[in-house]
Amino acid sequence: MTMQRLDYPGTGDVLYSGTAKNGLRIRVLPKKGFSGFYAVFATDYGGTYRRFTLDGIAHDTPAGVAHYLEHKMFDLPDGDNALTLLTQNGADPNAFTSSDVTAYYFHCTRMFEENLRLLLHFVSTPYFTEETVQKEQGIIGQEIHMGEDNPGTANYYSLLKLLYRHHPIREKVIGSIESIAEITPEMLYACHAAFYTPSNMVLCVAGDVDPERVQAIAEEELPSEEKPVPVVSFGEEEDLLPVGTRSVIEMPVSTPQFLIGAKLQPAEKGPALFRQQLTASLAMRLLAGASSPFYNRLYEAGLLNRSFDADADFSTGVGTVILGGESRDPDAVLAALNEEVARIGREGLDSALFERTKRAGIGSALRGMEDFDDVCVSLALDEFDGFCYLDYPAVMASIEKIECEAFLRENLQPDRLALSILAAKKE
Repeated sequence: MTMQRLDYPGTGDVLYSGTAKNGLRIRVLPKKGFSGFYAVFATDYGGTYRRFTLDGIAHDTPAGVAHYLEHKMFDLPDGDNALTLLTQNGADPNAFTSSDVTAYYFHCTRMFEENLRLLLHFVSTPYFTEETVQKEQGIIGQEIHMGEDNPGTANYYSLLKLLYRHHPIREKVIGSIESIAEITPEMLYACHAAFYTPSNMVLCVAGDVDPERVQAIAEEELPSEEKPVPVVSFGEEEDLLPVGTRSVIEMPVSTPQFLIGAKLQPAEKGPALFRQQLTASLAMRLLAGASSPFYNRLYEAGLLNRSFDADADFSTGVGTVILGGESRDPDAVLAALNEEVARIGREGLDSALFERTKRAGIGSALRGMEDFDDVCVSLALDEFDGFCYLDYPAVMASIEKIECEAFLRENLQPDRLALSILAAKKE
C-alpha cells in the first residue's frame, strides 16, 4: 500500500490516506514540531447495530452489546489491563460507544510507537470469561441507573420514542438492566469477530509521525487477511411523520425542560451527506441560534434562556433535528417555532444574517481544527460516512441561502414535529 498525499489549502493541512491489504483504512495527519501524539482506532459498530447477517448467519442481539464489548476489550488474556499499561507508558487512553461507532484512543507525548502497538493489539485481541462478563453487569448496571436519574437523558429518549417507531436509535446505547443480563461471552466473541475486523475499521493518527511508519506498524500488529463485513438491519423503514406528537414526563427539576424534534431523510453516504449535514446545522443556527430573531424574541419574552440549543444529528441511516432547553411554557415555544418557520417560508432568511452565520461557522471550524485530538476523531468517524472532515470549510463556504430555506421549509412543517416535556414532579 502506498499512502496518498492529500493537500487541504483551506486548513493548511496535509493528510496521508491509504487502505491496507486487510481492508484497514489508515489516515495520518502529520504535525511537524508538535510534541503530542494522538491515535484513534475505530470500528463501524455502535449501539444500534443489533441485527446483522454475516456468512449467511443472522444474529439478533440485545441492546447494549456494543457498549458492553467496549468495556471488556481492555482486558488482556495474560491478566493485564490495557488501560493500566497505556497509563504506565505515559499515555492518556479512553474509549466511547455511540449509536453508530465504537472508538478507542490515546494521547501521549512519549513512547508513541509502543502505545500504538498496544492500542492495535488489545482492540484486536478479544478475551472474555463467564466470570468477567458477569462482573461487568454490575458495573454497567450502575451506569444505567445513573442515566435513569439524568433529566437530559430521560427527555432525549422520550423524544426519540415519539419520533421513531422501529429504528433501534430509540433505545439507549448502554441498554437496560434486562437486556445486558442476556449478554454472554459467546455473544461478545461473535460480535467482535463480525465488526472488529480491519476491513470494518479505520486508524487515524495525528502528530510528528512518519505515515509510512504508521502503516508498517498497523500491518505488523493486525491480521493480514481481509474479511467480509456484516450486513446490518435497522428494521422496517421509517416514514417522516412522528409516532406521537407530545409527551410529558415528571422528574425533580426546578424548571420545565423541553425538546422539539423532527425526522430527516439522509442523503446517500459521501459528499451529498456531508453537504446535507452542514446545511442542516447552518439552517438550525439561522432559525434558532443566539443571533436569530426567533431566539432573541423569545428570550426577551422570558420563554427561553441561555440553555436553549438547536442542531441536527445524523447516524445509522437516520437524521434528527432537535431544539430544546428550559422554558416555563414549552407549548408556546412550539407555537412560536411554527410561526417562525412559516414566516421564513414566506419571506426567506435575512441575507446579512446568513452571511454572518456562515462565516462564524467556518471560523469556528477552523479554530476547532487547531485541536488535532478532535480532528483525529472527526476524521475517523466521517470516514465511515464517506467524506473527509477537512473539507468542512470549503463545503460550508459553498452552501447557499436558498438551500437553508428549503431545508427549514421542507423538514420543519408542524405535522413533522414532536414535543417532549420534562415537567417538575408533583408532590
